[in-house]
Amino acid sequence: MKITKKDIRFYASPKAVITQFLNLPGNDRVKNIIERVEKLTDENVDECLDKIKKDFANRHHNLDEILLRHFKKVENQFKEKDLSLLSSQKKLLTGAYFTKEYSIESAALFNPSIILHPDQSGLQQGEQRFIMSLRATGEGHISSMVFKTGIVNKQNNIILDESSRFFTKLSKNENVDYEKSFIEKRSVFFKGFKKELLYILPEKFTASKALQIIDGNEISKDAAFDDSIQFLKIILDSNYELESSANSPLDEKVIFPNSKSESMGIEDVRWVKFTDNKKAIYYGTYTAYDGHRIKTQMIETTDFDVFKIRTLYGDAINDKGMALFPEKINGKYVMISRQGGEKISIMFSDDLYVWDKSQILMEPLYPWELVQLGNCGSPVKTDKGWLLLTHGVGIMRTYVISAILLDMENPSIILGRLNKPIIEANSEEREGYVPNVVYTCGLLLHGNTLIIPYAVSDSATGFVTIELNEILNELEKNN
Repeated sequence: MKITKKDIRFYASPKAVITQFLNLPGNDRVKNIIERVEKLTDENVDECLDKIKKDFANRHHNLDEILLRHFKKVENQFKEKDLSLLSSQKKLLTGAYFTKEYSIESAALFNPSIILHPDQSGLQQGEQRFIMSLRATGEGHISSMVFKTGIVNKQNNIILDESSRFFTKLSKNENVDYEKSFIEKRSVFFKGFKKELLYILPEKFTASKALQIIDGNEISKDAAFDDSIQFLKIILDSNYELESSANSPLDEKVIFPNSKSESMGIEDVRWVKFTDNKKAIYYGTYTAYDGHRIKTQMIETTDFDVFKIRTLYGDAINDKGMALFPEKINGKYVMISRQGGEKISIMFSDDLYVWDKSQILMEPLYPWELVQLGNCGSPVKTDKGWLLLTHGVGIMRTYVISAILLDMENPSIILGRLNKPIIEANSEEREGYVPNVVYTCGLLLHGNTLIIPYAVSDSATGFVTIELNEILNELEKNN
């Protein structure tokens, strides 16, 4: 096979910063800061705000809005004083004292996924516009999701869009209504959940309203409901929606952890354009990590403006690396997964969010995959079957990328399996944050060419192109 590694490379940048609210322990520290700001002269305040503008206004859009939003958060939490009496300038300055920058890529930028952009207008013949997501890792090894966009032209050249270098963290939408049936359907996966808790709730409610109703009800004083109340909080916290981000270019958007279950990271998103009854929706499965446990989550969008986050449930949701097929097969959703940490499995379900059973699809066989196997994103539909990229881990924890071919109508049948890797780190790619690793979370079919972005030792991202017919012919030789 002719495998072309493109010259293009991009790297993590410590200049990729977002703003965050600065949480300080103890009410006394908040009180002390407010009182110190109150004592500042107008001249002091103006000097501080001028310095803030000089040092930070060129690093963030709408800095005043960010500072005022953080002031409002302080105001809502701190009820000992009427902070509305502060001058507008002191409100801004108070917000600044409760704001910090966070460098989202200071540690690494890696593990790309790629899909077709919803907007394919204005292109030349033979061009396709794409969206690529990457895992950005910063201080404290917290991972978030960032995006890049670009075009693949007729000659299979990758042209990345120019980035503005601004980044904005998307916020959780606290005003989204939940339906009682939504909670009830998920509550069955929490052993001992008492449905009586739901009886006191209306048919629709926001998360804060639900907790307010429960807190004001006698049921909150009954110890028998303590676990159920905690379960409800978990469901509300991990199934949420982000605020509309239509005014921000996609490459400025940062999906940062917004729930406790993912507080230490949104890891390795695998995007797929899913089509059902000619309607398309984009799903991205990812690993949520809270520092102790992992949970499989799914992000959903139709336009990359509004994003919904949902948790996957069921007995077969117990490991990393879930990848959804781009369409139903024989009326069922199909997912590639990993069970037991080392084998590739396949799952079928009537419910997109519930996966109870799995079957082993593939076990380690060749020397370069004897430690473990996994998928490299959702499969691509071809005339010969479903093409699935796999990763294998071999000696010295060396990661490589290979491929298998699955039957179109029954993807639990392997029609072909490569006996060698298609991508592995060369001598120039072995060094990095995690040495000897090549890894991807997706590929794009461009005409008869596979476009594969891949992480290089967790320290850079490159691209490989392979002719589809060549890899299919090689797979047919190994059936």
